[in-house]
Amino acid sequence: IINNYVEGTLTGMRDKASPSGLHFRDSKRKVDYVLAYHYRRSLARHAPGGAPPEPWRGSPSVALVSNGGTGKGRAEPQQQQQQQNHGQRALPEWPGLPGLELVDLSPLDVLEEERRLQREEYERNLLEAGLEIEKDPENKSQGLSFVRIHAPWQVLSREAELLKIKMPTKKMYEITEEKGILKTLNEIWCKLTEPLQPQVPQQENTKMKTLSYPFSREKIYLYNIKDKDTFFDNATRSRIVREILKRTSTKARSSMGIGTLIANNVYDAAYPLHDGEYEGQNDDMNERKLLYQEWARYGVFYKFQPIDLIRKYFGEKIGLYFAWLGLYTEFLIPSSVVGIIVFLYGCITIESDIPSKEMCDQRNAFTMCPLCDKFCDYWNLSSACATARASHLFDNPATVFFSIFMALWATMFLEQWKRLQMRLSYFWDLTGLEEEEEHPRPEYETKLLQKKLKKKNITSENLNENEKEKLTCSDRMPGYAANFGLILFMVMLAFSAVFGVIVYRITTAAALSFSTNETTRSNVRVTVTATAVIINLVVVLILDEIYGAVAKWLTEIEIPKTEKIFEERLILKAFLLKFVNSYASIFYVAFFKGRFVGRPGRYVYVFEGYRMEECAPGGCLMELCIQLSIIMLGKQLIQNNLFEIGIPKLKKLFRKLKDERTELKEMDTNQSKDPQQWDLDYILEPFTGLTPEYMEMIIQFGFVTLFVASFPLAPVFALLNNIIEVRLDAKKFVTELRRPDTVREKDIGIWYNILSGIGKLSVIINAFVIAVTSDFIPRLMYQYAYSQNGTMHGFINHTLSYFNVSQLKAGTQPENSLFAQEVSLCRFKDYREPPWSPHQYEFSKQYWAVLSARLAFVILFQNLVMFLSVLVDWMIPDIPKDISEQIKKEKTVLVDFFLKEEHEKLKLMESLMARDKQKRRSGTKSKRSRAASFSQCQRSPKGSFTSFSSQHTVV
Repeated sequence: IINNYVEGTLTGMRDKASPSGLHFRDSKRKVDYVLAYHYRRSLARHAPGGAPPEPWRGSPSVALVSNGGTGKGRAEPQQQQQQQNHGQRALPEWPGLPGLELVDLSPLDVLEEERRLQREEYERNLLEAGLEIEKDPENKSQGLSFVRIHAPWQVLSREAELLKIKMPTKKMYEITEEKGILKTLNEIWCKLTEPLQPQVPQQENTKMKTLSYPFSREKIYLYNIKDKDTFFDNATRSRIVREILKRTSTKARSSMGIGTLIANNVYDAAYPLHDGEYEGQNDDMNERKLLYQEWARYGVFYKFQPIDLIRKYFGEKIGLYFAWLGLYTEFLIPSSVVGIIVFLYGCITIESDIPSKEMCDQRNAFTMCPLCDKFCDYWNLSSACATARASHLFDNPATVFFSIFMALWATMFLEQWKRLQMRLSYFWDLTGLEEEEEHPRPEYETKLLQKKLKKKNITSENLNENEKEKLTCSDRMPGYAANFGLILFMVMLAFSAVFGVIVYRITTAAALSFSTNETTRSNVRVTVTATAVIINLVVVLILDEIYGAVAKWLTEIEIPKTEKIFEERLILKAFLLKFVNSYASIFYVAFFKGRFVGRPGRYVYVFEGYRMEECAPGGCLMELCIQLSIIMLGKQLIQNNLFEIGIPKLKKLFRKLKDERTELKEMDTNQSKDPQQWDLDYILEPFTGLTPEYMEMIIQFGFVTLFVASFPLAPVFALLNNIIEVRLDAKKFVTELRRPDTVREKDIGIWYNILSGIGKLSVIINAFVIAVTSDFIPRLMYQYAYSQNGTMHGFINHTLSYFNVSQLKAGTQPENSLFAQEVSLCRFKDYREPPWSPHQYEFSKQYWAVLSARLAFVILFQNLVMFLSVLVDWMIPDIPKDISEQIKKEKTVLVDFFLKEEHEKLKLMESLMARDKQKRRSGTKSKRSRAASFSQCQRSPKGSFTSFSSQHTVV
């Protein structure tokens, strides 16, 4: 153990640091973990041969500080705290104690001294746990310092056994290969995709698998240990050290583990090191550089991901995320192809679409009622020709097929993911992985400690007596109440934002209608729609950031016990808020816009003068498509890409500038010119979890599945985004973030349930989009129930009702109408009785027939798709057949291997025991013969000789 507390031994030691920056200064022991902290010395220490420093006068608070020795003679923290509390200015209890002096410290220095003592106690406890520590000298008045930690073999083997880490044994067994046509197809596929495979080291014999078993020191002879330094890889070593850091405590403030110490600013950061630089002139290849070259560059976007190497370097949890993202991106390829075919079908059939032809035909001369009161004139339906033709691109019979296809696609994707997850679990030795007991979060421990102290006034020594004490629902009730109230408020805020945009659209449309410019008046709808969608996008992006912070704060005040519970609750809150925020405006356009307009002569008004907005003549589906596409593309381009690239770079730059400014205040001549790996990694952004990565993909999955009936090109844009997203995330993990702690997980957790829920919800929403928002059902009803010749001729006239303009309310008639002919009747889109009917303007029989058909379609579509989804789910087994057989085979091989090893061990022991017994017998025999010979010699007279045979007989 290199003890760097004594500064006198450290002159110039910085220059002797290991060349790679991954080892201690002896260039032998690996740096498995690094703790970083900022220090601030309150007074100068004794320089060799120099005068003693003068105490720095500050506030009347008093502290005991060491003169820079090894820390063995320092006062205990409690005694020191008592000195501080009583404000004593003399030391009668400590007469003649060398190296201690009385100084006045400011409150900041008192806090810094307390942190220093906590660090020293914590590091002593780490040494007691068996870890080895190397520390930088604190030879400046303030600065950044690092504690480097190495775990020797004894600690690694002990902790691996406690954590039940599966390690490779000496036994290898053959993997059963697929036979017949599947094998042939697999070989063809491997040949075709060979150029797409990343150039990373592969297992020499892919037909063989090493048998793994939880590490046990008693059965160490089972494992394939060639070198103790490399038997545990870097990821496993850092995971073991992290577990020790989590459970090592200090007496001060009852700090339980490194999490509490970082929360209390005793340490700034704790992280494992990357495996060297990812680029540069250094020819030494490491896993980080390999990942950068073959995975984390945009130039290799066409290659498959090296999932096994990702898992080895970052751990199973991150490996599963990238495996899921890769499968999702692959599945978007067929859905994109089908989406493009559906869109092209709309383009091809646009010329043969009879309703849009009728709408564009100026000879029909459908005179429509004014779109606003007083300032809007009558208008011809043929002026909305472009909108009608554009609507047909997305509102055609092929979209119904595409909706069914996407519902089955979502089911197949989830089933395929379950199979891939099981395959990865088998090859990554995650089968039978037990839930590890998690350490409580620092906030939970602090709250529990406060509860204990409040319950009864006890000293810190008795705090661990009531170990079963825990936080109850009553303790968390304020947090639950705040959660309920604030989540409700945030949901209402999202709805208010949508309502605000609606008001903007209504008022802007009315204002532009007053314009004297003819071009402005003719483009009112386009202008209002475009600007409103952009405003809505900006609001969504701003609220997304706010909701993320609010969800985190709400989860923290709930005080979850473990990190896993914290993460699950955070995910649910963030998803709920972001789901409402992203889809509220889309739901409005799809299901509510134009439903509560009223009719001519009896319109619904808001703010006593503004009519509720209605859908375009071609229907609301086109507007829904615009809304969906702009929000989806805007979120992907701005939030997922620009924010994801820009914010980490800005944070990194800010942290670097801050540290450089601190360093420039006092230059250190001993400082090495070349930064070490721990310096480079400290500048990087800390890893905060996979929640943001999953969240953006889940929201995108919602855009792809929920409203796909209105926007068949959504999978195409999602695919283009994900091709960039995979490499963007890869580059971020390899180059922008500190190396995350490896976490063993056998599934993606709660995200699968959310995906499954979205898949089921998409069936219902698409059924309503087709039935309510599109014209598919009215067209179907007209063709088979009302058309005289079974064609779509006359459909537009069938959907338009008549209104007598003389019945318009006073003051709402068009002023200075420029319409060519005198208008007595105008048309509006609805199923209502004509003015000459006894029940004028009431809903007609056609309205109720179409409504019944809409509801019948929803029920039929939903049940049909759900049945097909369940059928697909049932037909595709969750566990691939070959993996199921391999798992059974592995259990058999494991039992046989153990029996064989135990049998060999028993035979060896028996042979050793037999050899030992034989040695004992021969030893006893020779002893006795020597004793008999000696007695014969004693008895025989001097000079006489006795034969050997006689001696033998005597014996």
